[in-house]
Amino acid sequence: MTTTLTINGKATTVNAEPDTPLLWVLRGEMQLVGTKFGCGKALCGACTVHLDGEAVRSCVTPIEAVGSREVTTIEGLKGKEADALRQAWTEVDVVQCGYCQSGQLMSACALLRKMPKPSDDDITNAMSGNICRCGTYPRIRAAIHLAAETAA
Repeated sequence: MTTTLTINGKATTVNAEPDTPLLWVLRGEMQLVGTKFGCGKALCGACTVHLDGEAVRSCVTPIEAVGSREVTTIEGLKGKEADALRQAWTEVDVVQCGYCQSGQLMSACALLRKMPKPSDDDITNAMSGNICRCGTYPRIRAAIHLAAETAA
């Protein structure tokens, strides 16, 4: 079955069943491999993308649920918040193994767009669904605070 999705600003026709997880379309059909597979149950956050700017887990989002909404992956993430986060991630030296980082950045960007000056509690709540096996949580929090200052 063919479906048209808007991915990173571009209308794209994909050949997949309506119940196919968005993650498999992004990685398999679109070759957008920045979005990672982690758990397949929306528990780890590695597969986080934006649907109309909201952070969602693509491993449990069927393409039929996407409809006409805009899908943004790490490859298409743009804007002052995204730029500030990328810079802060580098300055704070957040990345260790890197596997979870695209999901972390997607969640952090959605947070900053909703809440430009988040508190520690706001960050904890927004990032709670993103697991980092390397335990870089203090650096992630510091980078989000730095990005909030920079993007303001």
